[in-house]
Amino acid sequence: MDRSPGRRATYVASATYLFVQIALGSLVAHSAEAVPEPEAYRLEDYRKPVPATLKGARGVLSVGDAKKLHDAGAIFLDVYPQAPKPPNLPSSTVWRQPKHPSIAGAIWLPNVGYGVLSEQARSYFETHLTQFTLNDKAKPLVFFCLRDCWMSWNAAKRAIALGYSSVYWFPDGTDAWEEGGYPTTVLTPTP
Repeated sequence: MDRSPGRRATYVASATYLFVQIALGSLVAHSAEAVPEPEAYRLEDYRKPVPATLKGARGVLSVGDAKKLHDAGAIFLDVYPQAPKPPNLPSSTVWRQPKHPSIAGAIWLPNVGYGVLSEQARSYFETHLTQFTLNDKAKPLVFFCLRDCWMSWNAAKRAIALGYSSVYWFPDGTDAWEEGGYPTTVLTPTP
């Protein structure tokens, strides 16, 4: 291999050009795969790529932004669904609810992120939002689940529809929180 300065400069320029083309290509490919924000709630396939926006939200959070709001005392609401007890278990089987690791200090409101809620689930969601905000619809609320989980998008959208004005959506949720090295704990569902 020729190591002359002229050849090295040509190699570096070629490599840089190739890198830029690859990067631009991946940006174009990524933007072509952008998920559009729907007008209504997501009704199925809840573990799919999510949009980058949520109309009416105060913000869509990175893990750094979420940490700042966490430290400032925002209410963090985990809407990860609770695994149901399998219906066909023999009566002698002991059912242990799977452990749910989440953001330390968060409140777990399971099953409120589905696109359609039963009357009981809707009441559970509304009652607990009122309770945890002390009926102050301007309190900061951060909705999250896991990365690529529509449950948090649906729940945040639902809170906005209920008139909460400081709704934040943390789309990468517990996954990004753990990757950032921030504290987690095992949560139990809010009764």
